[in-house]
Amino acid sequence: MKNLQINQEILNRLNEIKIEIDFIKEKMPVEEIELTDWAKNELAEARKIPLSECVSLEDVEKRILEK
Repeated sequence: MKNLQINQEILNRLNEIKIEIDFIKEKMPVEEIELTDWAKNELAEARKIPLSECVSLEDVEKRILEK
């Protein structure tokens, strides 16, 4: 039961972080942002990963709750 409570706390915090990131993204003027070379490389690598290999937020939640 304690693991379930800890897992739920993790999920809650992940959702809070997602909301905070969404808020930050809304407030940042996208047209003025220039990515660093490191960020450009990371983004290029991430885009090479097929969506079929990515894990959805729902699947992450299920995996956490199963433990």
